[in-house]
Amino acid sequence: MATSAYEETMLLELREWQQQMLKDPSLVNHFTRGLQQKINRYIPEKVHQAVTATIKQMIRAVLFGAKHTTAKPNPGLTLEAREAAVRERIAFYRGTAAAEGGITGAGGILLGLADFPLLLGIKLKMLFDLAALYGHSVDDYRERVYLLHIFQLAFSSQQQRREVYLQMVDWETQKLHLPQDIHQFDWRTFQQEYRDYIDLAKLAQLIPVIGAPVGAVVNYRLLQKLGTTAMNAYRMRWREQLFLNQMPPSPDLLP
Repeated sequence: MATSAYEETMLLELREWQQQMLKDPSLVNHFTRGLQQKINRYIPEKVHQAVTATIKQMIRAVLFGAKHTTAKPNPGLTLEAREAAVRERIAFYRGTAAAEGGITGAGGILLGLADFPLLLGIKLKMLFDLAALYGHSVDDYRERVYLLHIFQLAFSSQQQRREVYLQMVDWETQKLHLPQDIHQFDWRTFQQEYRDYIDLAKLAQLIPVIGAPVGAVVNYRLLQKLGTTAMNAYRMRWREQLFLNQMPPSPDLLP
């Protein structure tokens, strides 16, 4: 199957992104990860369990609620048309997150703390919309697990990012081995990586006077990063599907 000029450009961008996902952690990455792990060891286990349970329930609520407010996939669009719509949705949620961060940042510590669940909900709802725009039904539990993997790719250390990326390659095969119970997902690693990734940036949002602009800018950038990650994650699946369609049938399947 021939690819368009747009698709050729997209494949170059995808290849560059994949190389970034597979990079070895730098010395700075190792130092930062070691420092964060040391800090985590000083946090009481009960606190870790409470935070993990809270994030798990928050995400489960979005995962099983947002699917009812997400448009159905349109199977007839070209990749170029899909990505034009995807960029519009990313811009919409990016603006929404920036406005939310500015409001909560201006409200001091109490409203600043409220930013965490609000921003989490905005991020996950955007992923649901992007999945549908790329033609994937979020009614399928395995598609929602893929969304969690995208989330981890965007907001994890380089070491964890590489491990998650390898779990997403050849997803059509990988998803066949998923547990049927979402409780078996590694929520502890998920929440620690996410929290460690955004802690420093979000702490500045609690500082009076500068909280509002910091909140707006940080949220804007976080949504842009998540949107870019999602686009490339779905491009990877599009490329894998294209490759499968070009493969000759197995001799076992020939008449």
